[in-house]
Amino acid sequence: MAAGVASCLSSAALTPMSSACERNSSLTGRGAPLTLRGVGKSFGSKTILNGVDLHVPAGQFLAIVGRSGCGKSTLLRIIAGLDEPSAGTIEVAGVSKGRALLARIMFQEPRLLPWARIDANVAIGLGPAADHEQALHRSRAALATVGLLGRAGEWPSVLSGGQKQRIALARALVSAPRILALDEPLGALDALTRIEMQRLLEQVWLANGFTAILVTHDVAEAVALGDRIVLIDHGAIAADIPVGLTRPRQRGSAEFARVEAEILERLLAAAH
Repeated sequence: MAAGVASCLSSAALTPMSSACERNSSLTGRGAPLTLRGVGKSFGSKTILNGVDLHVPAGQFLAIVGRSGCGKSTLLRIIAGLDEPSAGTIEVAGVSKGRALLARIMFQEPRLLPWARIDANVAIGLGPAADHEQALHRSRAALATVGLLGRAGEWPSVLSGGQKQRIALARALVSAPRILALDEPLGALDALTRIEMQRLLEQVWLANGFTAILVTHDVAEAVALGDRIVLIDHGAIAADIPVGLTRPRQRGSAEFARVEAEILERLLAAAH
């Protein structure tokens, strides 16, 4: 099976996945809807989030932007189940518990184990209880999805920064999450590698159908990937802007520049 996926993805960073890839991939999942009502988060006397109301339909790609310290990463951690709100409620697929089982998070650092080979690093995403043979099978399918099946038996130390982030993405995908939370995962990459990774993220999202939630400082990245962009300011939603551009997005187009300028203007206005 993994070889079949690999043949579909021989040019993974360049072209959209075909419908055949969707049919062949054991990683294909279904996005989960997400609803936050009055969500707040405080650490002692410091309020980080204040009364956040947000609904994300199943399968949507939501980008969250805002200045440093505005609360966007805290919001993402709550969505992914890594933290609990101090106030309000959060529901995933209509239930208020167990969202950590439906979500996976990808961080800015790849966080690979240097003493484990690449396929074993990916298999960690399935948890310690996974059957060894099944874990290996799914790990290699995930590696094929990100274009690195041929590196499965190597050590993380031989990989470039972009390749390590592909491995981190494969680890997040291996359990077929219904929500993929992305905490500035491309922030440390060079400009060209970052654009290639943005294209790959878009491709696996289109093929797998999960709900994607991206936190980023890069407004162009938010416009390139998001169906919708939410601006967080002082722990609250200051703007919620749909991105009506066709995919794949054309970075040099007038429409792309218009949306990017609108978001930047709102970010700058929020600073005052």
